[in-house]
Amino acid sequence: MLTIGELASYAGVTVRAVRHYHAKALLPEPERDHSGYRRYDAGAVIALIKIRTLAEAGVPLARVRELLRADEAEFAAAVADIDARLRAEIRERQRRRERIAGLTAGDGLVLPPDVIGFLERLRALGVDERIVRFERDGWIPLAAHSPERIPEWIARKQDQLADPRLADFYLTLGRALDLTDDDPALVDLADSMAAYLTQLADERGEDYLDDSELEPPFAELLDSMAFDTAPPARRLVELLRKRGWTGLTKLGRADPDPADRFRQDRRGDDAETADAEWGTLPGQ
Repeated sequence: MLTIGELASYAGVTVRAVRHYHAKALLPEPERDHSGYRRYDAGAVIALIKIRTLAEAGVPLARVRELLRADEAEFAAAVADIDARLRAEIRERQRRRERIAGLTAGDGLVLPPDVIGFLERLRALGVDERIVRFERDGWIPLAAHSPERIPEWIARKQDQLADPRLADFYLTLGRALDLTDDDPALVDLADSMAAYLTQLADERGEDYLDDSELEPPFAELLDSMAFDTAPPARRLVELLRKRGWTGLTKLGRADPDPADRFRQDRRGDDAETADAEWGTLPGQ
């Protein structure tokens, strides 16, 4: 026969826990012996271990009380259900651990393999790492927002990347990152990119450039991320808008600035001559 302290020690709980289980009518409280002590037998140890194990598994004490009174088959079925729940919780916690680790352990734990493959292809083409990071940072919220669309979008991106002109588009964008807002070379890059987008839209249709169907607020959020990562991109988008294209994540047609339309019509002239001629037109 065991004292309450010995019972608690054998079952791996505190004396206070034993008294708590007595108060909750989970563990029968024995009568005191002639010395005034309560004495517990081996059955009390087994019962207390069951209580402790079920409680540690997150089973409410009211349910524990029911299970202690259940027959063998009912108890076994309940334990199987508890085990299944714990396994599901473990899997979910593991996924959360992977996401947390992915914040500092690179791309692979945050993004689907298809996206990782696309980013590696950009690197293989020599695309500026800052552009690759911008692409990566954009795909992270996309993968969280619309995971079912990722295979479709990546397949389209991979198909587009087979066109050497798109690869040159990425390379051109990378060169723009080292230019200041007032650098004339940025204007030349905007001309080159606008001409490419126009040619591609004419050949393949405007849906080829953007069929993602992203809601405008979400596209604007991704654009703002790009501007934070690469501030010159904001000026480049402004220049592209003047040349008939709007947006960054979500490309679309825009009414070009009349002066830029005039310059594009005079492509045979140098930019300085075209600007001078535009300035002599009525109202300019």
